[in-house]
Amino acid sequence: MTAITKKMSILLLLTLGLIALFLFIGLPNNWDYALEKRSVKIVAIIVVSCAVATASVIFQTLTSNRILTPSIMGFEAVYFLFQTVIIFIYGDKTFRVINQENNFFLSILCMLLFAFVIFKLLFKKEKNNLYLLLLIGLVLGTLFQTVSSFLQLIIDPNEFLMLQGSLYASFNSINYDLLWYASGTLLLCFGVVFCFTNHLNVMLLGRDQSINLGVNYFKKTQLFLFLIAILVSVSTALVGPITFLGVLVTNLTYELFKTYKHQILIPACCMVSVVSILLAQYVVEEVFQYNSTISIIINFVGGIYFMYLLFKAKKL
Repeated sequence: MTAITKKMSILLLLTLGLIALFLFIGLPNNWDYALEKRSVKIVAIIVVSCAVATASVIFQTLTSNRILTPSIMGFEAVYFLFQTVIIFIYGDKTFRVINQENNFFLSILCMLLFAFVIFKLLFKKEKNNLYLLLLIGLVLGTLFQTVSSFLQLIIDPNEFLMLQGSLYASFNSINYDLLWYASGTLLLCFGVVFCFTNHLNVMLLGRDQSINLGVNYFKKTQLFLFLIAILVSVSTALVGPITFLGVLVTNLTYELFKTYKHQILIPACCMVSVVSILLAQYVVEEVFQYNSTISIIINFVGGIYFMYLLFKAKKL
């Protein structure tokens, strides 16, 4: 048994152990209802963890940068803007006009349309300039955040409180039907990704080396960017944005598994992501008694780790 296999086994046991503890520890007398609610929450955590982890690993492979995540392209800013606009237009009638399912699909549609437009415009003109893509996404994301902030300042305070619930990730009120859609999308994307993991291994060497080794770099980059857009859109629309989760779990995975093989990195990162969210959820429920949100916990820890990575890179 190799060192990587041992680490994968330990990580798998840790993940399954934490899931079992989350499901069965402290069950009340009406355990069947509580177990059902916890099971739905666990499935949602697994879906979001795997979507964010997979998208982040692929994105860092394409950009050859371990401190970048797909959020830099502006997907979360589009989500913020959409949620703000519908509250601004409909006010306290929002949830009667646009139910949770419609909100979910419209949020995904907006984020995918945004991705489709910038990808098509960029790839048509610049022949795969990823750093220009990041720059455009960063600028547009800043613009959308500014518009969202302006609208949030002029809406009614009660309506702003309604909006707050959409701007922070939460696993406490998951729609069971939407979870099926998200799970199916994740499995489909996973199937495509694992068909091309060998291409990702080669693309890690860079554009020129990939082309020399026979990879259609331009087409594969387009494919992976659209997969990233789908994964990020579904996870964000399902529970809300968790900005620093990708940076945190990918770099922890790289530290644990010194390998270039995406067949190992992606499943390992998914498990690290599940463990991270479960621990954050435990802190929210048991330490803060639901007075905080999981995105605040992860963004706080992830932000500190992000600063550590920056200082570490500067010393190197």
